[in-house]
Order: sequence, then C-alpha cells, then structure tokens
Amino acid sequence: MPPHGHTLGVLYGDGIGPEIVPAAVLISDAALAATGAPPITWKELPLGFRAIEEYGEATPKATLAALADTDGWLLGPHDSAAYPEPFRSELNPSGTIRKHFDLYANVRPAKAFEGGNAVVPGTDLVIMRENTEGFYADRNTHRGTGEFMPTPDVAIAMGIITRGACERIAREAFELASRRRKKVTIVHKANVLKLTTGLFRDVCREVALEYPDITVDDFHIDAMTVHLVRRGHEFDVLVTENMFGDILSDLAGELAGSLGIAPSLNASQDRAMAQAAHGSAPDIAGRDLANPTAMILSTAMLLEWLGARHEDEALTRAAHLIEESVAATLARGTSTRDMGGSAGCREFAETVAASIGQP
Repeated sequence: MPPHGHTLGVLYGDGIGPEIVPAAVLISDAALAATGAPPITWKELPLGFRAIEEYGEATPKATLAALADTDGWLLGPHDSAAYPEPFRSELNPSGTIRKHFDLYANVRPAKAFEGGNAVVPGTDLVIMRENTEGFYADRNTHRGTGEFMPTPDVAIAMGIITRGACERIAREAFELASRRRKKVTIVHKANVLKLTTGLFRDVCREVALEYPDITVDDFHIDAMTVHLVRRGHEFDVLVTENMFGDILSDLAGELAGSLGIAPSLNASQDRAMAQAAHGSAPDIAGRDLANPTAMILSTAMLLEWLGARHEDEALTRAAHLIEESVAATLARGTSTRDMGGSAGCREFAETVAASIGQP
C-alpha cells in the first residue's frame, strides 16, 4: 500500500449524485480512521452536466487521464437521457469509462437486511454481469456503435459474444462462488439465441470443469426472473451477459428491499470503480430524500477490492465495518423513505458514520 494511503477519484455525476457520493466519502473516512489505515486522498473530477458546461464533454478526456493516475474511483449516477444533443446520443459516461478501462466484470450483490423491508427475505446473491459486449450495442464496436439504420424504418443492433469475454467473466464468477456458498447459476437464452448466448452458456460450462467443488445449473433469462421472485434466497452467484445482468440486478435489488440498497463494482484486473446500480433520480435530487446505501456499499466493495489487491488488512476491515454499520443502522430502524423509514440522506449517512466500530 502507498505509505500515505490511496488516491481515489470522486465523480459526483448528476441528480442525487452530489448527495449520495459525499455520504459514501464521509463513511469511508470514518471506517478508515477506525482501523488505523492512512486516510484516502479524494480527487474530485468533473463528469455529466457540470462537465458539459465547463468542458463541452460529458466525460472529459482530462477526467479519463486523471482517473488513470488513481487507485480507483467513485462514480455517481448520471442523467444522460436529459443531456442536450449531441451528448444525449453519445455513449453515456459510465459506458465510456467502463469501455475505456475495460472494466469487464460488473459485480452486483443483492442482500436483504434485517429491518430492510425485503420482498424475498433471506436473499443474499451476487450477479456477475459481463460488462463489455453482449446486447448493449454502444460497447460492441471499436468505433461508433453496434446499432445502425439501413433505412429510416429499419433499426438493427448487434449482439456480440466472444469466447475470451465469456471465459474471463465465468472465471470471476466461479472464483467468487468458491469464497461464498459454492454455487453458480448460468443465465442465458440459448433456446432462441442459440449461437450468441449458446456460446456464453457453453463456455461457462467449460470453465466450470476447472471448479469441481462448485455446483452449477443454468436457466433461461425469462425463467430466471420467476425463480428470483419465488425463491431468490436459494441462489448464490449468477453469471450472465450484459443486458440480462442489468435487468436481473434491478429486479434482485428490489427483491432484497430497494434499488436504493443495490451496490455494484466495475472491475478489471487492475482497475475498479464503485457505482450504485440505480439511476440519478432527478425527481428527488436536492431534497435530501435519496437513499445513499447503494453508493456506500459500492464504496465498501471498492475498499475490499483494494484490500485484496494490495494485501492490506486495514482496508479490508474498513470495508467490513461499513457493511456492518449499514446493517446495524437498518436493524435499529433508521432508514430512508424508500425502505419505509423517515431519515433523510444526510441523517442516514451521519448515523452510519457514527456507528462505525460501535457494538
């Protein structure tokens, strides 16, 4: 670990981003202080509406260059659907950053908390989403997008699946399952998309042979939605392609209690980005109504990733302290309105920070 601690980028984004990202920073600082770890140097960088106004780009090249010099970063939500043209039609900021740094693994946990108003109590699963190809056309090509219109009345999108991308996301899924409950579920649509998601399923099965102690099953994407609703608590690690993973993780987040508690980590072998799974919620922005839990837990995932990569036990302990304090705060009845409580974003964050390291 660097002698003076890590440098992490901070991108507030749009909507509720300037509320939930500072909450995550506050709690991270408290957890690091409690473990005796050197403080993090937070490097604020422009992105989204602010960047459009100041730099004429939603994701400035200077921001990407600065991120390359950090150990990881926090990405707030963006409201790219509301950007003026031509920015609205361009690859959105999160997609741009993921593609630029080849953040191929999107790790999305869904965990029900005591007092968290879960639809499916006992849910504790992780969706391992392939992050670079599949049926999200804007990430499929070297230049331009994978969508095109040969005539004004015909639109075509390419769904790209490669063996290499399947192998690396499958291996991430099986490695994670080996540290959890040793079960992987492959999600695909090989009965219809026989070549693309069929390749995804088959490569995952091939990788499974390297992990004989892991139980493996697979389901079609449509059936998987039903299984999650009926028995989400039975699943451990799900591995799937890009679009399927995006849809399933929103569903799983709500089943666990709220999309507001759904964290995610975007990672490669040497880069990682904490990003809440939800959007920018412009309807409640600036009103102290946002649930910062997803951003807080995403940041804990980033600290844990850094701890493992740098063999830094203090960072790992800090990550666990954050998770424990969030769980304890919810169990004691403090939650935001989306989870049936009355706390504002600031009050919830301050309560979690104050409980760091407390019994």
